Amino acid sequence: MNATGLKRWLPGTRSAVIAAPYLWLLLFFAVPFAIILMISFARTQVGSPPYTWLLEYVDGAFSLKLNLGTYAALVKDSQYVLAYLSSIKIAVIATLLTLLIGYPMAYVISRMSPAARNVAMMLVVLPSWTSFLIRVYAWIGILDRNGLLDQLLQKIGITDAPLNLLYTPTAAYIGIVYCYLPFMVLPLYANLVKLDHRLLEAAYDLGAKPWQAFLKITLPLSRTGIIAGCMLVMIPAVGEFVIPEMLGGPDTLMIGRVLWGEFFNNRDWPTASAVAIVMLLLLLVPILLFNRVQQRELEGKLS
Repeated sequence: MNATGLKRWLPGTRSAVIAAPYLWLLLFFAVPFAIILMISFARTQVGSPPYTWLLEYVDGAFSLKLNLGTYAALVKDSQYVLAYLSSIKIAVIATLLTLLIGYPMAYVISRMSPAARNVAMMLVVLPSWTSFLIRVYAWIGILDRNGLLDQLLQKIGITDAPLNLLYTPTAAYIGIVYCYLPFMVLPLYANLVKLDHRLLEAAYDLGAKPWQAFLKITLPLSRTGIIAGCMLVMIPAVGEFVIPEMLGGPDTLMIGRVLWGEFFNNRDWPTASAVAIVMLLLLLVPILLFNRVQQRELEGKLS
């Protein structure tokens, strides 16, 4: 290919590369979102599909019929409001617990030798190679009455009777922290491993104690990793269904279980779609805040 042909070929290739992610988002996000949004404004009916069409052809003309009663019902019905609040509460607490466990792990791994880091990170990611459902199901045998955890605690004399952890909110917290821990450790490790340790040495030379150097230098410089890890854990945890269903029991009310019940038990697709749309709008708030923080960090580096 000569130079003239290469110049003609490159712009088309560049456009195709740029268009690929937009096409992916269009097919797998925009189109499904538009369908769910459309169903949320429909009415429930008996049949297939179990909802009415928004556009109807009547007397030689198309008419648009939007049903806003579904969204009004979400606000009036306390069950949905409690489900949203409970989901946010569980996700926030689980995220904080994951941060308390994941930050020390990421910090220790970042201070290891390069060879030891690779082994440690492999051990962090290794459970993710197993099916998510199998990993959650394994916790049933651990947390069950007279399960592995109860037997261990009774043998070492910490408890005298079973703890009855299974099918409680505590079991749901344990499951979420365990399953989403790698999503917290990975961004924290990527941030901490790039930390310039000469800053800590300078702080020690100026008389700072280790905890002071951590609070003044390490923690502020790892803020981006903390925010990224919290977003990666909290956003999927809000809509989690498998963990509260298998470990949490009836007392663990989360919007994911309500969404499942509306879709598959009640076959109320408009209500389920409205629940999903509201949940997505709630998740947009932390996503936009995260993007704003990232933009400020980038502007600070460029300035």
